[in-house]
Amino acid sequence: MKEIVVESLDGLKEVAEAVVESLDGRNVVAFCGAMGAGKTTLISAIMEHLGSDDTVTSPTFALVNQYGTAAGEVVYHFDFYRINRIEEVFDMGYEEYFYSGDLCLIEWPELIEDLLPEDAMVVRIEVLSPTERKFTII
Repeated sequence: MKEIVVESLDGLKEVAEAVVESLDGRNVVAFCGAMGAGKTTLISAIMEHLGSDDTVTSPTFALVNQYGTAAGEVVYHFDFYRINRIEEVFDMGYEEYFYSGDLCLIEWPELIEDLLPEDAMVVRIEVLSPTERKFTII
């Protein structure tokens, strides 16, 4: 477990680097935090760290966005905030993504917790002030 407190957006580079370095062969990362805590912003910083030129936006209605890295790898970004039934996740074929070996970055994993691989990394984001965040990487 690793904890990092950042006082501004400038500190997200350190967090993004720590997340990528902590993967240890895992490919599913679950980002837990309140609405507005900075999940999408951190995912954007991770994609920047991986050398992506893609614009990162939350896939709130599409459920999944696909990005590319500088190394030519594929990264999937999920947002399950708006799912109404777990069957929606089955219908989208979540297993093909989660078990593909490609990096999967998941917002609102609490809504599909039982479907996450056992070895999924968890990144908890705690709002300490309007600009300060505490990141716990598990």
